[in-house]
Amino acid sequence: MITGRREAWTGRVLLIVLMAGTVLPFVSLFVTALHPSGTYPAGLSWPSEPHWGNFVAAFKAARMAKLLVSSVLIVLGVVPVSILIATMAGFAIGHLRIVGHRLVLLVFVFGLTLPFEGIVTPLYLQVRDLGLLNTRWAIILPLIGLFMPFSVFWMRAHFVNMPDELSESARVDGAGTWQLFWRIHVPLAKPALSSLAILLFLWTWNQFLLAIVLVDDPARRTMAGALGAFQGQWGTDIPLLCAGSLLILAPTLAVFLIFQRQFVAALLQGSLKG
Repeated sequence: MITGRREAWTGRVLLIVLMAGTVLPFVSLFVTALHPSGTYPAGLSWPSEPHWGNFVAAFKAARMAKLLVSSVLIVLGVVPVSILIATMAGFAIGHLRIVGHRLVLLVFVFGLTLPFEGIVTPLYLQVRDLGLLNTRWAIILPLIGLFMPFSVFWMRAHFVNMPDELSESARVDGAGTWQLFWRIHVPLAKPALSSLAILLFLWTWNQFLLAIVLVDDPARRTMAGALGAFQGQWGTDIPLLCAGSLLILAPTLAVFLIFQRQFVAALLQGSLKG
């Protein structure tokens, strides 16, 4: 009994420490953003007169209205297409078990080992030859390909655990492969699909490397990619830079907080099936 209490208290202390380590940087950014523009705040000192106008100034200076539109367009170009392709591929590999599915899965697993940094140079040359440099397609198309290994592996993990009896019963009732996929398995895959959509949204919205390498115009980048240009222009104004960083982080934090239950539910579902 005493050992159980100690373990419980130890777990709580570790969670508090981890939570503090996660929240503290955001608190530091927020407090620094409220100091007068052009100053160099020390530590977590709360300003005598909070300058809330720094957020408005950062929003206007970074032209975040255009960045929001650009980021939304890039997300809409990446997430739905990636989910559609990954769902069909995961269903074919995990449930239908097409000929050579093990080899195909091995290729996708190998794709998980490729770091973005290691393929930037050949990717830049390929995008340049296609005439897509400095366009949003230069971000959308590579991201769809780079996200595909993880997305297919994620959806395959769901479909491989679906009972064969479910499909056999549907086929007895006259359902074809497409009907089996769209009407039965896709509705059952909603937890996996929603969690994958959240991950792809966060990764696309926060994409930094490809945005600054393949697109020169900050207005056509993601919000995270435009942060580099904003930092170069306002790098000496620490409060304004912190305010801009928080504005860029706000959408991702909001999405995660809103959909965290669906994300956790999908993870728990996968662990129970495994």
